[in-house]
Amino acid sequence: MAAISCKTHHPGARVFIYEKSDKLLAKVKISGGGRCNVTHACFTNSQLVKFYPRGEKFLKKTFTQFSSTDTVKWFEDRGVKLKTEDDGRMFPVTDDSQTIINCLLRETEKLGISIQLHTPIMGIEKETGKFKLTLRDKIVYVDKVIIASGGSPKIEGFDWIKRLGHIIEPPVPSLFTFNMPQEPVKALMGVSVGNASVRIPGTKLKTEGALLITHWGMSGPAVLKLSAWGARVLKDFNYQFTIQVNWLGLMNEDEARNILAEEIRLHPKKKISNSNPFQLPGRLYAFLLSKIGIHPEITFTETGKKNQNRLLNTLVNDEYKVEGKTTFKEEFVTCGGVNLGEVSAETMESKVCPGLYFAGEVLDIDGVTGGFNFQAAWTTGFIAGKLGSVSETLQ
Repeated sequence: MAAISCKTHHPGARVFIYEKSDKLLAKVKISGGGRCNVTHACFTNSQLVKFYPRGEKFLKKTFTQFSSTDTVKWFEDRGVKLKTEDDGRMFPVTDDSQTIINCLLRETEKLGISIQLHTPIMGIEKETGKFKLTLRDKIVYVDKVIIASGGSPKIEGFDWIKRLGHIIEPPVPSLFTFNMPQEPVKALMGVSVGNASVRIPGTKLKTEGALLITHWGMSGPAVLKLSAWGARVLKDFNYQFTIQVNWLGLMNEDEARNILAEEIRLHPKKKISNSNPFQLPGRLYAFLLSKIGIHPEITFTETGKKNQNRLLNTLVNDEYKVEGKTTFKEEFVTCGGVNLGEVSAETMESKVCPGLYFAGEVLDIDGVTGGFNFQAAWTTGFIAGKLGSVSETLQ
Protein backbone atom coordinates (compact mmCIF):
# COMPACT_ATOMS: atom_id res chain seq x y z
CA MET A 1 0.00 0.00 0.00
CA ALA A 2 2.85 2.40 0.82
CA ALA A 3 4.59 1.69 -2.49
CA ILE A 4 1.37 2.01 -4.50
CA SER A 5 0.51 5.27 -2.76
CA CYS A 6 4.02 6.62 -3.37
CA LYS A 7 3.96 5.86 -7.10
CA THR A 8 0.41 7.21 -7.41
CA HIS A 9 1.21 10.50 -5.67
CA HIS A 10 4.65 10.81 -7.31
CA PRO A 11 4.42 9.27 -10.80
CA GLY A 12 7.96 10.33 -11.61
CA ALA A 13 9.50 8.50 -8.67
CA ARG A 14 11.36 5.22 -8.98
CA VAL A 15 9.81 2.99 -6.31
CA PHE A 16 11.33 -0.27 -5.09
CA ILE A 17 9.93 -2.86 -2.67
CA TYR A 18 12.67 -4.81 -0.91
CA GLU A 19 11.37 -8.12 0.48
CA LYS A 20 13.58 -10.39 2.57
CA SER A 21 11.68 -13.63 1.85
CA ASP A 22 10.54 -15.30 -1.34
CA LYS A 23 6.85 -14.66 -0.60
CA LEU A 24 4.77 -11.53 -0.91
CA LEU A 25 1.79 -10.71 1.30
CA ALA A 26 2.06 -13.94 3.29
CA LYS A 27 0.19 -12.44 6.25
CA VAL A 28 -2.64 -11.35 3.97
CA LYS A 29 -2.81 -14.88 2.61
CA ILE A 30 -3.49 -16.59 5.94
CA SER A 31 -5.47 -13.83 7.66
CA GLY A 32 -9.11 -14.39 8.53
CA GLY A 33 -8.81 -18.13 7.99
CA GLY A 34 -7.61 -17.56 4.43
CA ARG A 35 -10.39 -15.09 3.63
CA CYS A 36 -8.58 -11.84 4.61
CA ASN A 37 -10.46 -9.64 7.06
CA VAL A 38 -9.72 -6.45 5.08
CA THR A 39 -11.26 -3.94 7.49
CA HIS A 40 -14.20 -3.42 9.85
CA ALA A 41 -17.54 -1.80 9.06
CA CYS A 42 -16.99 1.00 11.55
CA PHE A 43 -17.27 4.15 9.47
CA THR A 44 -17.16 6.76 12.24
CA ASN A 45 -13.55 7.62 13.03
CA SER A 46 -14.26 8.59 16.64
CA GLN A 47 -15.62 5.06 17.18
CA LEU A 48 -13.02 3.31 15.02
CA VAL A 49 -10.11 4.52 17.17
CA LYS A 50 -11.67 2.88 20.23
CA PHE A 51 -10.63 -0.54 18.90
CA TYR A 52 -6.91 0.20 19.30
CA PRO A 53 -5.33 -0.50 22.70
CA ARG A 54 -2.21 1.35 21.50
CA GLY A 55 -2.29 4.26 19.07
CA GLU A 56 -5.78 5.72 19.59
CA LYS A 57 -4.76 9.41 19.71
CA PHE A 58 -2.28 8.99 16.85
CA LEU A 59 -4.85 7.28 14.63
CA LYS A 60 -7.43 10.02 15.22
CA LYS A 61 -5.29 12.20 12.96
CA THR A 62 -4.48 9.51 10.38
CA PHE A 63 -8.04 8.30 9.82
CA THR A 64 -9.04 11.77 8.63
CA GLN A 65 -6.78 11.10 5.62
CA PHE A 66 -7.63 7.46 4.95
CA SER A 67 -10.46 5.76 6.86
CA SER A 68 -12.26 2.42 6.65
CA THR A 69 -14.65 4.10 4.20
CA ASP A 70 -11.66 4.94 2.00
CA THR A 71 -10.39 1.36 2.24
CA VAL A 72 -13.70 -0.03 0.97
CA LYS A 73 -13.73 2.48 -1.89
CA TRP A 74 -10.06 1.89 -2.72
CA PHE A 75 -10.58 -1.84 -3.23
CA GLU A 76 -13.96 -1.50 -4.94
CA ASP A 77 -12.48 1.04 -7.39
CA ARG A 78 -10.08 -1.74 -8.36
CA GLY A 79 -12.77 -4.36 -8.85
CA VAL A 80 -12.74 -5.94 -5.38
CA LYS A 81 -16.15 -5.81 -3.73
CA LEU A 82 -16.29 -6.30 0.03
CA LYS A 83 -19.08 -7.71 2.19
CA THR A 84 -19.92 -7.15 5.85
CA GLU A 85 -20.58 -10.04 8.23
CA ASP A 86 -22.85 -9.91 11.29
CA ASP A 87 -19.98 -9.02 13.62
CA GLY A 88 -18.84 -6.11 11.42
CA ARG A 89 -15.83 -7.82 9.84
CA MET A 90 -15.42 -7.14 6.13
CA PHE A 91 -14.15 -9.69 3.61
CA PRO A 92 -13.93 -9.88 -0.18
CA VAL A 93 -17.16 -11.36 -1.56
CA THR A 94 -15.03 -14.19 -2.94
CA ASP A 95 -14.13 -15.27 0.62
CA ASP A 96 -10.59 -15.72 -0.70
CA SER A 97 -7.56 -13.72 0.46
CA GLN A 98 -5.94 -14.33 -2.92
CA THR A 99 -8.41 -11.76 -4.30
CA ILE A 100 -6.77 -9.06 -2.15
CA ILE A 101 -3.28 -10.26 -3.01
CA ASN A 102 -4.04 -10.25 -6.73
CA CYS A 103 -5.46 -6.72 -6.48
CA LEU A 104 -2.36 -5.33 -4.77
CA LEU A 105 0.03 -7.12 -7.15
CA ARG A 106 -1.91 -5.97 -10.21
CA GLU A 107 -1.77 -2.39 -9.01
CA THR A 108 1.95 -2.70 -8.27
CA GLU A 109 2.65 -4.09 -11.73
CA LYS A 110 0.45 -1.50 -13.46
CA LEU A 111 2.33 1.33 -11.78
CA GLY A 112 5.73 -0.10 -12.64
CA ILE A 113 6.91 -0.65 -9.07
CA SER A 114 10.00 -2.87 -8.85
CA ILE A 115 9.75 -5.79 -6.41
CA GLN A 116 13.04 -7.30 -5.22
CA LEU A 117 12.56 -10.70 -3.53
CA HIS A 118 15.29 -12.41 -1.47
CA THR A 119 16.63 -8.92 -0.74
CA PRO A 120 17.10 -8.27 2.96
CA ILE A 121 18.29 -4.81 4.00
CA MET A 122 21.49 -5.43 5.94
CA GLY A 123 21.81 -1.80 7.05
CA ILE A 124 20.45 1.73 6.60
CA GLU A 125 22.55 4.86 7.08
CA LYS A 126 21.90 8.54 6.40
CA GLU A 127 24.65 10.05 4.23
CA THR A 128 24.68 13.61 2.90
CA GLY A 129 20.94 13.87 2.41
CA LYS A 130 20.47 10.37 1.03
CA PHE A 131 19.99 6.94 2.53
CA LYS A 132 22.62 4.28 2.02
CA LEU A 133 21.01 0.83 1.88
CA THR A 134 23.35 -2.09 2.33
CA LEU A 135 21.99 -5.11 0.48
CA ARG A 136 23.50 -8.58 0.45
CA ASP A 137 25.58 -7.96 -2.66
CA LYS A 138 25.54 -4.20 -3.30
CA ILE A 139 25.00 -0.70 -1.95
CA VAL A 140 21.99 1.39 -3.06
CA TYR A 141 21.43 5.11 -2.45
CA VAL A 142 17.85 6.42 -2.27
CA ASP A 143 16.15 9.71 -1.41
CA LYS A 144 13.42 8.40 0.87
CA VAL A 145 12.79 5.18 2.81
CA ILE A 146 9.48 3.80 4.06
CA ILE A 147 9.87 1.08 6.68
CA ALA A 148 6.90 -1.31 6.59
CA SER A 149 8.63 -4.35 8.06
CA GLY A 150 5.97 -5.38 10.58
CA GLY A 151 6.39 -6.18 14.25
CA SER A 152 9.05 -8.22 15.98
CA PRO A 153 8.63 -10.55 18.98
CA LYS A 154 12.00 -9.37 20.36
CA ILE A 155 13.29 -5.84 20.86
CA GLU A 156 16.55 -6.84 19.16
CA GLY A 157 14.53 -7.06 15.95
CA PHE A 158 14.31 -3.25 16.04
CA ASP A 159 18.04 -2.61 16.60
CA TRP A 160 18.52 -1.38 13.02
CA ILE A 161 15.82 1.25 13.59
CA LYS A 162 17.31 2.24 16.95
CA ARG A 163 20.58 2.95 15.14
CA LEU A 164 18.72 5.59 13.11
CA GLY A 165 17.96 7.40 16.38
CA HIS A 166 14.52 6.05 17.28
CA ILE A 167 13.16 4.98 20.66
CA ILE A 168 11.53 1.52 20.58
CA GLU A 169 8.69 0.56 22.90
CA PRO A 170 9.48 -3.03 24.01
CA PRO A 171 7.35 -5.54 22.09
CA VAL A 172 5.09 -7.96 23.93
CA PRO A 173 2.52 -10.39 22.50
CA SER A 174 -1.02 -9.21 21.81
CA LEU A 175 -4.04 -11.18 20.51
CA PHE A 176 -3.30 -14.52 22.15
CA THR A 177 -5.44 -17.27 23.63
CA PHE A 178 -5.41 -18.48 27.23
CA ASN A 179 -3.86 -21.79 28.27
CA MET A 180 -5.60 -23.62 31.13
CA PRO A 181 -3.70 -26.89 31.57
CA GLN A 182 -5.30 -27.71 34.95
CA GLU A 183 -8.89 -26.81 34.06
CA PRO A 184 -11.39 -29.62 33.25
CA VAL A 185 -13.37 -27.19 31.07
CA LYS A 186 -10.98 -28.13 28.23
CA ALA A 187 -13.06 -31.32 27.79
CA LEU A 188 -15.72 -29.08 26.21
CA MET A 189 -13.43 -28.14 23.30
CA GLY A 190 -15.46 -26.78 20.40
CA VAL A 191 -18.23 -25.35 22.59
CA SER A 192 -18.82 -21.64 22.07
CA VAL A 193 -20.97 -18.99 23.74
CA GLY A 194 -22.22 -16.16 21.56
CA ASN A 195 -21.73 -13.44 24.16
CA ALA A 196 -19.79 -13.83 27.37
CA SER A 197 -18.10 -11.29 29.59
CA VAL A 198 -14.54 -11.91 30.77
CA ARG A 199 -12.65 -9.92 33.37
CA ILE A 200 -9.43 -10.20 35.35
CA PRO A 201 -10.00 -9.61 39.07
CA GLY A 202 -7.74 -6.97 40.59
CA THR A 203 -7.48 -5.05 37.32
CA LYS A 204 -9.74 -2.85 35.19
CA LEU A 205 -9.54 -5.33 32.32
CA LYS A 206 -12.93 -6.49 31.08
CA THR A 207 -14.29 -7.41 27.65
CA GLU A 208 -17.28 -9.15 26.16
CA GLY A 209 -17.95 -11.11 22.99
CA ALA A 210 -17.99 -14.65 21.68
CA LEU A 211 -15.99 -17.16 23.72
CA LEU A 212 -14.66 -20.48 22.41
CA ILE A 213 -13.48 -23.38 24.57
CA THR A 214 -10.45 -25.13 23.06
CA HIS A 215 -8.39 -28.20 23.85
CA TRP A 216 -5.83 -25.92 25.55
CA GLY A 217 -8.18 -23.44 27.26
CA MET A 218 -10.18 -20.51 25.91
CA SER A 219 -10.17 -18.38 22.77
CA GLY A 220 -12.62 -16.33 20.71
CA PRO A 221 -13.05 -12.54 20.41
CA ALA A 222 -13.73 -11.99 24.14
CA VAL A 223 -10.41 -13.59 25.10
CA LEU A 224 -8.41 -12.11 22.21
CA LYS A 225 -9.67 -8.60 23.00
CA LEU A 226 -8.77 -9.07 26.67
CA SER A 227 -5.26 -10.19 25.71
CA ALA A 228 -4.86 -7.10 23.52
CA TRP A 229 -6.03 -4.56 26.10
CA GLY A 230 -4.06 -6.32 28.82
CA ALA A 231 -0.94 -7.14 26.80
CA ARG A 232 1.55 -5.42 29.10
CA VAL A 233 -0.29 -6.23 32.34
CA LEU A 234 -0.48 -9.93 31.47
CA LYS A 235 3.20 -9.95 30.54
CA ASP A 236 3.94 -8.54 34.00
CA PHE A 237 1.83 -11.37 35.44
CA ASN A 238 4.04 -13.80 33.51
CA TYR A 239 0.77 -15.07 32.01
CA GLN A 240 -0.27 -16.57 35.35
CA PHE A 241 -3.62 -15.13 36.44
CA THR A 242 -7.29 -15.85 37.11
CA ILE A 243 -10.17 -14.88 34.86
CA GLN A 244 -13.79 -14.45 35.84
CA VAL A 245 -16.35 -15.45 33.20
CA ASN A 246 -19.94 -14.27 33.06
CA TRP A 247 -21.50 -16.88 30.77
CA LEU A 248 -24.60 -14.67 30.47
CA GLY A 249 -22.76 -11.72 28.92
CA LEU A 250 -23.70 -8.43 30.58
CA MET A 251 -26.53 -9.91 32.64
CA ASN A 252 -26.02 -9.45 36.37
CA GLU A 253 -26.91 -11.90 39.14
CA ASP A 254 -30.19 -10.17 40.06
CA GLU A 255 -31.42 -10.33 36.45
CA ALA A 256 -30.43 -14.00 36.27
CA ARG A 257 -32.22 -14.65 39.56
CA ASN A 258 -35.46 -13.25 38.14
CA ILE A 259 -35.23 -15.50 35.08
CA LEU A 260 -34.54 -18.54 37.26
CA ALA A 261 -37.44 -17.70 39.60
CA GLU A 262 -39.80 -17.49 36.61
CA GLU A 263 -38.56 -20.85 35.31
CA ILE A 264 -39.15 -22.46 38.69
CA ARG A 265 -42.63 -20.93 38.91
CA LEU A 266 -43.61 -22.21 35.47
CA HIS A 267 -41.93 -25.64 35.66
CA PRO A 268 -41.49 -26.60 39.33
CA LYS A 269 -41.20 -30.35 38.60
CA LYS A 270 -39.01 -30.18 35.51
CA LYS A 271 -35.62 -31.91 35.78
CA ILE A 272 -32.82 -29.39 36.04
CA SER A 273 -30.96 -31.01 33.14
CA ASN A 274 -33.97 -30.39 30.89
CA SER A 275 -34.44 -26.84 32.09
CA ASN A 276 -31.91 -24.49 30.59
CA PRO A 277 -33.54 -21.07 31.02
CA PHE A 278 -30.40 -19.18 29.97
CA GLN A 279 -30.09 -20.97 26.62
CA LEU A 280 -26.50 -22.00 27.22
CA PRO A 281 -24.93 -24.78 25.11
CA GLY A 282 -26.10 -28.08 26.59
CA ARG A 283 -22.62 -29.46 27.27
CA LEU A 284 -21.56 -26.27 29.04
CA TYR A 285 -24.72 -26.17 31.14
CA ALA A 286 -24.21 -29.79 32.20
CA PHE A 287 -20.56 -29.06 33.01
CA LEU A 288 -21.47 -26.10 35.23
CA LEU A 289 -24.06 -28.17 37.10
CA SER A 290 -21.49 -30.89 37.67
CA LYS A 291 -18.86 -28.36 38.71
CA ILE A 292 -20.97 -27.23 41.68
CA GLY A 293 -22.29 -30.70 42.48
CA ILE A 294 -25.92 -30.40 41.36
CA HIS A 295 -27.37 -33.73 40.17
CA PRO A 296 -28.95 -33.31 36.71
CA GLU A 297 -31.95 -35.54 37.52
CA ILE A 298 -33.41 -33.44 40.32
CA THR A 299 -35.74 -30.45 39.90
CA PHE A 300 -34.88 -26.82 40.61
CA THR A 301 -37.19 -26.81 43.63
CA GLU A 302 -35.35 -29.85 45.01
CA THR A 303 -31.98 -28.10 44.74
CA GLY A 304 -32.89 -25.61 47.45
CA LYS A 305 -32.00 -21.93 47.74
CA LYS A 306 -28.34 -22.57 48.58
CA ASN A 307 -27.64 -24.52 45.42
CA GLN A 308 -29.68 -22.10 43.33
CA ASN A 309 -27.49 -19.27 44.63
CA ARG A 310 -24.35 -21.27 43.83
CA LEU A 311 -25.57 -21.87 40.29
CA LEU A 312 -26.37 -18.20 39.78
CA ASN A 313 -22.97 -17.17 41.12
CA THR A 314 -21.23 -19.66 38.83
CA LEU A 315 -23.16 -18.44 35.79
CA VAL A 316 -22.02 -14.84 36.30
CA ASN A 317 -18.76 -15.23 38.26
CA ASP A 318 -17.17 -18.47 37.05
CA GLU A 319 -13.41 -18.58 37.67
CA TYR A 320 -10.58 -20.27 35.77
CA LYS A 321 -6.82 -20.32 36.25
CA VAL A 322 -4.75 -19.24 33.25
CA GLU A 323 -1.21 -20.60 33.05
CA GLY A 324 0.31 -19.37 29.82
CA LYS A 325 -0.67 -18.27 26.33
CA THR A 326 -0.88 -19.64 22.83
CA THR A 327 -0.20 -17.51 19.77
CA PHE A 328 -0.85 -18.41 16.17
CA LYS A 329 2.59 -17.58 14.74
CA GLU A 330 1.30 -16.76 11.26
CA GLU A 331 -1.05 -14.14 12.70
CA PHE A 332 1.25 -12.96 15.45
CA VAL A 333 0.54 -9.42 16.61
CA THR A 334 2.70 -7.44 18.99
CA CYS A 335 2.20 -4.26 20.89
CA GLY A 336 5.33 -2.15 20.92
CA GLY A 337 7.52 -0.75 18.16
CA VAL A 338 8.60 2.71 17.05
CA ASN A 339 7.60 5.33 19.63
CA LEU A 340 4.70 7.35 18.20
CA GLY A 341 5.95 10.60 19.70
CA GLU A 342 8.82 10.48 17.20
CA VAL A 343 6.61 10.10 14.12
CA SER A 344 4.34 12.68 12.46
CA ALA A 345 0.74 11.45 12.33
CA GLU A 346 0.13 13.79 9.38
CA THR A 347 2.89 12.35 7.18
CA MET A 348 4.31 9.22 8.91
CA GLU A 349 7.74 10.87 8.64
CA SER A 350 10.30 10.43 11.36
CA LYS A 351 10.83 13.50 13.52
CA VAL A 352 14.41 12.46 14.28
CA CYS A 353 15.52 11.28 10.83
CA PRO A 354 13.98 13.34 8.00
CA GLY A 355 13.20 11.37 4.87
CA LEU A 356 12.45 8.20 6.85
CA TYR A 357 8.80 7.08 7.03
CA PHE A 358 6.97 4.29 8.85
CA ALA A 359 3.86 2.24 8.08
CA GLY A 360 2.08 -0.66 9.72
CA GLU A 361 2.87 -2.74 12.75
CA VAL A 362 6.48 -1.54 13.01
CA LEU A 363 4.84 1.39 14.82
CA ASP A 364 3.60 1.10 18.40
CA ILE A 365 0.04 0.62 17.12
CA ASP A 366 -2.10 -2.47 17.47
CA GLY A 367 -5.81 -3.19 17.28
CA VAL A 368 -8.11 -5.89 18.54
CA THR A 369 -9.23 -8.70 16.27
CA GLY A 370 -11.74 -7.86 13.54
CA GLY A 371 -9.85 -6.18 10.68
CA PHE A 372 -8.47 -3.28 12.70
CA ASN A 373 -4.79 -4.12 12.32
CA PHE A 374 -5.15 -4.26 8.54
CA GLN A 375 -7.00 -0.94 8.59
CA ALA A 376 -4.11 0.69 10.46
CA ALA A 377 -1.74 -0.80 7.89
CA TRP A 378 -3.70 0.51 4.87
CA THR A 379 -4.03 3.95 6.50
CA THR A 380 -0.42 4.43 7.57
CA GLY A 381 0.86 2.94 4.31
CA PHE A 382 -1.29 5.27 2.22
CA ILE A 383 -0.16 8.34 4.16
CA ALA A 384 3.52 7.34 4.22
CA GLY A 385 3.40 6.96 0.44
CA LYS A 386 2.49 10.63 0.05
CA LEU A 387 5.96 11.52 1.35
CA GLY A 388 4.58 14.70 2.87
CA SER A 389 4.45 17.46 0.27
CA VAL A 390 7.43 16.19 -1.76
CA SER A 391 6.95 16.45 -5.53
CA GLU A 392 10.46 16.22 -6.98
CA THR A 393 11.76 13.16 -8.84
CA LEU A 394 12.74 10.48 -6.35
CA GLN A 395 14.42 7.11 -6.26
